[in-house]
Amino acid sequence: MRYLFLCLALAGCMVGPDYRKPDAPASPAFKELAGWKIGQPADSAAKGPWWSVYRDPELDRLESMVAVSNQTVKQFEAQYRAAAAQVAVAKSGLFPAIGLSAGGSRNGGGSGSSSSFSHSATQYNITGSVAWDLDVWGRIRRLVESSTAAAQVSAADLANAQLSAQAALAVDYFDLRAEDALGQLLDQTAIAYQRTLQITENQYHAGTLSSIDYVTALAQLQSVQATAVAVGVQRQQYEHAIALLTGHAPSELTIAPGPLATEVPILPPGLPSTLLERRPDIAAAERTMQQENALVGVQIAAYYPDISLSALGEYAGYPLSQIISASNQIWSLGGAGNEILFNGGLRAADVAAARAYYDASVAAYRQTVLTAFQQVEDALSSLRILEQQARAEAIAVNSTQRAVAATLNAYRAGTVVYTSVITEQTQLLSNQQAALAVQQSRLVASVALIVALGGGWTTGDLPQTIDTISPLTP
Repeated sequence: MRYLFLCLALAGCMVGPDYRKPDAPASPAFKELAGWKIGQPADSAAKGPWWSVYRDPELDRLESMVAVSNQTVKQFEAQYRAAAAQVAVAKSGLFPAIGLSAGGSRNGGGSGSSSSFSHSATQYNITGSVAWDLDVWGRIRRLVESSTAAAQVSAADLANAQLSAQAALAVDYFDLRAEDALGQLLDQTAIAYQRTLQITENQYHAGTLSSIDYVTALAQLQSVQATAVAVGVQRQQYEHAIALLTGHAPSELTIAPGPLATEVPILPPGLPSTLLERRPDIAAAERTMQQENALVGVQIAAYYPDISLSALGEYAGYPLSQIISASNQIWSLGGAGNEILFNGGLRAADVAAARAYYDASVAAYRQTVLTAFQQVEDALSSLRILEQQARAEAIAVNSTQRAVAATLNAYRAGTVVYTSVITEQTQLLSNQQAALAVQQSRLVASVALIVALGGGWTTGDLPQTIDTISPLTP
């Protein structure tokens, strides 16, 4: 009995290194924010999922389908449930295994060489057994720690997959809306070219100019109309991509034409240090470090003997109604220790490999943090520069609109040739397309910034303890 209490007392210790979160690269502020104040109305802050900042009901409807129907997200959700189940598998090793069996047998044989007389006997037995592998050195507890961290890694991977799918949908959606806006721009341009064509046609019938100006204006109109038709090709591809992201076949989803957002929300990034708590990929890399650190302890525990206890109790006899009695009782208690004395350096190699895997996870974590800082800086610089370009393009569009109007009036008065009108109209369309492309890029960059900041996710969304890690409802 004293041996049992000694073993239980020793079960409180764990060999191997306790996990301490390594330092991560950081800076006091984001470089791209220097000298740039983000102008953001207070009422534009997100009051729901991150995409709600765009205030687009159609985008809200589509994004809500991602978590429910996206097959890639479902795959990661199933992987999380498997990882959560592995935590329960590891925890089961902390408890004794209890078994119960029952059986019966009938034996018989002959008596004497010349007699046909025989006799038989029936034997019944009920056996209970207990086997307990004492976790004296903490090997099983390190496995539980590793499995718990692995489940948290899987939960973070699930969040990251969902965020990636949501971001891809938002980008495709804004690209689709940019195609809608381009189609509308080309239709409006075709209407303007139609009016110009009418002017040349009237002057041609009046005999004030040759047919060259009329044919040129007609060709210009037909070219714009053909370009407008081609817009539909790219738009349909974006719609098909969105259908896939929402878990639908392309034939099952139709998005009606709509306007491109004119406001570009830019969320304040906060301090770089807060980024470590706001990105699921960083959380996954950090939890991977603890997982690998715990596995170092598992390998170190292999140096120590494996100690186990066992107990067996049995009732055997006849008849069955009287089997449970002191005279039919059989019992045994035992303890065992197992230690490998020589294995050719296998244990040392396993520990060295586990430490190397941990060192690799530390490097991967720090690289993930550096990549996150880069992505935020890239998004901030893109938004800052694109905002300046948008203002410049707006000025250019306004100037060329005035130039088109003035040149067209001069053409009516006969003071300029028609090629001057074509030149200004072509420049106006080019500037309008450039302004549209910049607005499209600004919206995509704003999505990139939100994703780089974690999309509203925090490490508080992870299951924090063994008790909170459980398979999700599919």
